Order: sequence, then C-alpha cells, then structure tokens
Amino acid sequence: LFEEFSSAYAQEWARLEEAERMYFGDHWHLVPELDPNEPRPVTPVLQSTVENIAADLIDLMPEASILARTPEDENAARLTEALIRENHASNCYEREYRQLCHDLLVGGYMVQEVGYDPSLFSGFGGAFIRHADNMGILFDPLCSDIQEGRAVIKFGLRTIEWLKARFPMFEGESDGYSAKRLPHDVLLGANRHKCALLLEFWWREYDEDTGTSRLHMAQLTGGKVVADSRRAKPEGYFSHGKYPFIVTALYPRKDSCLGYGLVDMFKRQQQYADKLDQIVLKNALMASHNKLLVTHASGFDTDDLRDWSKEVHTGESLNGITWFTTPPLPAYIMQYIQLMRETIKDESGANDFSRGGIAGGITAASAIAALQEMSSKRSRMISAQMHEAYREAVRLEIEVEREFNILPRTVYFTVDGERTSGLFDSSTLKRRLPGGKMQPVDFSVLIKVQKQNRWSVLGQNELVLQMLSLGVLNSEQAVELMHFEGKELILKRAKQNAANSKHLEPASFGENRNFQQQNLKSLK
Repeated sequence: LFEEFSSAYAQEWARLEEAERMYFGDHWHLVPELDPNEPRPVTPVLQSTVENIAADLIDLMPEASILARTPEDENAARLTEALIRENHASNCYEREYRQLCHDLLVGGYMVQEVGYDPSLFSGFGGAFIRHADNMGILFDPLCSDIQEGRAVIKFGLRTIEWLKARFPMFEGESDGYSAKRLPHDVLLGANRHKCALLLEFWWREYDEDTGTSRLHMAQLTGGKVVADSRRAKPEGYFSHGKYPFIVTALYPRKDSCLGYGLVDMFKRQQQYADKLDQIVLKNALMASHNKLLVTHASGFDTDDLRDWSKEVHTGESLNGITWFTTPPLPAYIMQYIQLMRETIKDESGANDFSRGGIAGGITAASAIAALQEMSSKRSRMISAQMHEAYREAVRLEIEVEREFNILPRTVYFTVDGERTSGLFDSSTLKRRLPGGKMQPVDFSVLIKVQKQNRWSVLGQNELVLQMLSLGVLNSEQAVELMHFEGKELILKRAKQNAANSKHLEPASFGENRNFQQQNLKSLK
C-alpha cells in the first residue's frame, strides 16, 4: 500500500518541491544555463505576498472558548478551556501555527495531528495539536475524505542509532528507499544511507455489529513491524475511531483532499516578471559595452584602439570605424513589469492597504482600520478556513483528554480578574446519571481571535473615549471596554479602592455628627 500511495504522490512531491523553490526565488534552475554570464534576477514579489498574508493570519491566530450547554457543566467547561490553553502553551502552538500557515499558502494544504503525549507536564500527560509536514504524509489517493480512506501513512527518516535505541526488533538495516524516491533537501548533502525509513501506518476496521470503526496504528522499519497498537489496545488506538489528522486545502481540487496554493496561482506571473527583468538587465549590460566596428581598410589597429590610455591613434581612414550602440527598450516594457507585480499583490489580497501603506494623509485609527479591513478579505477567508479546522482539532483534543487523562492535573484560569486554580481529571468530562451510568459531557466550541489587530484596537479605544467624553459611559465602564496592557490590574485596584471607600464611609449623617462631637470632646 505504501508503494501504491508513494507512486501516486510522485508528481505531488515534485509540485511541492517546486513550490518551495519558487517561494525562495530559486526558479531559474528550470531554465537551462546557456551563458554563465547571463543575469538571472529575482524580485521576491511572490515571497513577500505570501509573508504578508501569513502575517495577517498570525494576527488572527485562533483561541478556543469552551461553553457549557447546561448550567451544571459551567465549572467543567471552565476547567476544560484552561486545560486546552495550557496544552497549547506547553506544545508551543504558535510555532506550529506558523508552520501550518506556510504549508497552506505555499503547498496548498496543511495537516494537523491530534494525539496524546504521556511525557508532558512532568509525566501527568497531555493532548496536543501539532503540525504534520505535508511532504511526509500520504492519504488515500482514491478518496477525497481521509476518513473514508484505506489508510494514512506518515513517514520520516530516522538514524540507525535512534531506531536501535527504541525498537529492540530493529537489526540496523537501511532499506535505502528514501535515498531514491522520497523528497529531501537538495542543499544538505547528508549521507542518507545511514538512515532508515520509519512508517507510521494508520488504518480503520469497520465493525458491522456496532456500526463503528476501530482505529489502529503500526510502526514499520527495516522491513519489519516493530510496534502494533492492537497488542496494547485491541479495541482501538483512540475511542473516537477517527484518523487523528485534519487536512485543510486552500484551493481544493476535485476528488482529492489536497489543494493548490498561492504559488501555483501566481508562479507564472513571477517567472514572466523575472524574465522581463532579465531582458532589461541584458539590455543595460549591452548598452554599457558599446561595440566598435573596424574594417581592415581603415588602417587602425584594434588593440591600439582598445587602449584608452593613448591620446593619439594612427590609421588610414575614419570611414572604416563605426560605433555600434544598443538601442534602448521601449518604455512600455518597464510599465508592464510593474503592472505584473502589482497584479500579483492585488489579486492575492496583499495590496498596499493590507501591508500598512496608507496614502493620502490618512491618520485616524478608525479610518486606517476600515481600509485595512476592506483590503484583507482574502486573508479573512483563509483565516475562516483555518479557524474551522482548529475547531475540529480542539474537539478531537477534548475526546483524547476524555480517554487518556487519568492523573488529576491542576489548571489555572482567571475569574473576575482573579487568578484561581482547579483540579482536572477524566471525571471532569463525564456526568453520572441516575443508576450509576456515566455520560460524556458535551461542550460548544467557539473560536475567537487570540490577538487583535493594532489598528482595530486603536479604533475601538478611540470610539470608547468619544463615548466617555459624551457622558454615555463612566470611567470604569470605559476601562472595561478598552484594550491595553495592564487593564486587569487597573480594574482590580479600582474595585479595591471602591470597597475601601465604601467601608470607611459613615453610614448616616447622624453617625457622622456623633463622630465629630466625640472628636471635639476628646480634643477639649
């Protein structure tokens, strides 16, 4: 099955490798080098476009908000949300998210893997959402939905020493398969024969009696099965029975779970623009080296004419000497080059407004935010796809925690500005019904943006200040609606000051009068 999948992916690997090289501006390798002195310029318009859209996506990085469906599950939802936040902080999900953005924009699709690592949190264990390299995973080429596929194969190279230390059955054999056909870094000249291919083979078995599927995983290397999950968990690796991978395509293909990226859409424009740059540079080089045509009837020596240090040259006739000048290129070529580059930025959604280049003397934060909001429609559409995939991954993460979280873990969260803690274990995600039967607790998963755009924050704060000046809001309400560093500390101190002033304030005018009379008597 691996042979069948890898044969079907041969052209896909070539496409991904070409997309990566196009992203780094290394596309001239496709053109045969006829003249080593021929210029091969690259203006990184495509790379800059991808990076600007990736920056927009990182500004819109998702964060899960867990909501209870019933009032009695409020505490469980709060603990689960805190647990997921700590899981992602421990696994550096921001780093994984940046890699996912790169794969989605350049390669055309990204793959997230959801699993459980018992070594996390000092042995307490925890679930994770990780980036899976799109050049190191194979899905069934016959199915557009990976859950309907025959298998999912994740592969990678491991050194012989690494495999010997972890799998006693491994005898130190290198199959050499990876050195022949698998994608690799063409710049890194490593001896890949000292490595072996490790396959992670996932497959599902359908049970007709229960109408569910059991998920299994086996690891293979050196022509042998070195691990099989059926020995430890014959009922299935994960109780949810799904492949622990979420595939998101940027521009989906028909009858496939894969997709095309921005490089596929705009690589021809990049190549043509660089080709025109090459023509302009060649014309400039030719113009800087004007040719001198000399006939034998002129009587001048060519080596003597080439020596610019001489002031006098001797010959027979000047009619046999002619300067051959390179004609300049038409002006419309330069305009066309600029037009092609602007087209890449405009059609991809990474125009000057989305990049922060605001012209016309616009200085108001609300106006800048409005222009950037209108110019980043493409980024918001891509972000919505990533948020939907993140929601699906979080749902699988909750199911994994429900199954594997046995040891109680202390998690921390904030309530009314106060940092507090709670105990999370497998019983948190279960509810005991009358009769002693346990029922899984279901939550609603909402996705919100973790960080807000700087100009959006300034625009909202500006609106709050205007409402404060009109008297619609008081100072405490304005602080609650604004976004800035140290907001929680200011609110906490404001509440403490209000409580202290209320505690020191006399209860009535009569008590205040008696208090003053007692002070006056004591002074006398």
